[in-house]
Amino acid sequence: MFEGFQERWVEGDGVPIHLLLGGSGPPVLLLHGYPQTHLIWHEVAPQLATRFTVVCPDMRGYGRSGKPANDNENRPYSKRAMAADMVCIMERLGHERFCLAGHDRGGRVAYRLALDHPERVARITVLDIVPTLEQFERQGWHGGMDFFHWYFLAQPAPFPETMIERDPDWFLKSLMERWSGTNCFAEAAMADYLAAFRDPDTIRATCDDYRAGATIDCALDAADRAAGRRIAAPLLALWGTKGRPHKRESVLEIWRRWADQVEGEGLACGHFLPEEMPAETAGRLDAFFSLA
Repeated sequence: MFEGFQERWVEGDGVPIHLLLGGSGPPVLLLHGYPQTHLIWHEVAPQLATRFTVVCPDMRGYGRSGKPANDNENRPYSKRAMAADMVCIMERLGHERFCLAGHDRGGRVAYRLALDHPERVARITVLDIVPTLEQFERQGWHGGMDFFHWYFLAQPAPFPETMIERDPDWFLKSLMERWSGTNCFAEAAMADYLAAFRDPDTIRATCDDYRAGATIDCALDAADRAAGRRIAAPLLALWGTKGRPHKRESVLEIWRRWADQVEGEGLACGHFLPEEMPAETAGRLDAFFSLA
């Protein structure tokens, strides 16, 4: 996996960030989601690296990256803090402005980065998400069933941690099977996800991510929406048309309330686009980022 890529450790915003770096050309940042690591991009990143400099980090709280203690307001795991890490690592790698794509929680970090640091973002792609506040507002009882983990993981510590630690392998596999449209996970990638998730600190930190989502992240979204702040960079939204039926409204309709230039489409897969349809995902990213 990731042939020709280099492993690096780069300081984020006070947190060490583990990443892989490869390719040459304009910079592209790829952000993973829950409960995974940078390895979700193992088929997409090498394709993009033929034309771009590709950076694939483990976000704070995930994989081999730092897992700081939380606070009472969940600020260390806000998407604002996680986005600040990404701005720091890209700057330290020599990239003041870049394209980025984020899947799942990484998509939430990506759009927060675009709102907080518009001068940094040339183009942005979000994979299988709508903004966090919009998601909570639309879920209803259907969403409570399909997205139960949003509420479970956000419970005060150590409630979810204690239950997950009883059998972390089962918990991770059951969620990923539930969300995928196919049996798409490479053996080596799954082994990495499981190894990371067996660390109690990863379980705690990723729960803190969801605690932030239900609190400070929604507050930041609400403040931006009330102030009329919008994403200036062109935005591509991709989503899986199978698996979790989380779209009560059009994904594009929702994103057009948040961004000035929006395009996108659904792909015939479940939640994990980079692993279920890697060639198609890479092709759409390549075409979109090439316009920067």
